[in-house]
Amino acid sequence: MKTLHTAVMALAAVLSLAAQAAFPTAYAPVEVQPQVSASGQYEFDLRPAQQRARREGKALYVYLGASDCPYCRKYEQFLAANLRELVPRFAPKYLVVDLRSQLSVTDRQLILRTEALRLPYADFQRAIGDQRARLLVYPSVWLLDAASGKPLMQMPAGAGTFQTVPEQIEILDLVE
Repeated sequence: MKTLHTAVMALAAVLSLAAQAAFPTAYAPVEVQPQVSASGQYEFDLRPAQQRARREGKALYVYLGASDCPYCRKYEQFLAANLRELVPRFAPKYLVVDLRSQLSVTDRQLILRTEALRLPYADFQRAIGDQRARLLVYPSVWLLDAASGKPLMQMPAGAGTFQTVPEQIEILDLVE
């Protein structure tokens, strides 16, 4: 019984952490939870977001964060602290897609699915022409065309992602 209680408490702690980890709600993100297969693959289906973005005439701002990633929390805190400057830049041009993962998910386990592709992380990166096709890094951001699912530009990844408001605005304003 004590083991069950400990397991339940550990699960509650993980779920609490996961609930706190997210792109700030002021940006109206579309949350995409992975479908986890019996083989341990975490598949993120971007097709509904692609369809919605096309209907709204927007590009996709896809954010891959991990519930247990300190660098993700730093980026999310940055976004939350700069709502007034950044939300008006996101809202008219981007549908924010918040992919929820964990650091323990490997690049071979993480599957990204668009209307055109369904591939593990590194293969997906290569298929869309993303030059960051390497190890899985959190956080990662893609600016994708809603129709083609292809990147609109090459993006940075990891701990150095958008450290200042001018850097974030520069990226957002590059896409017309």
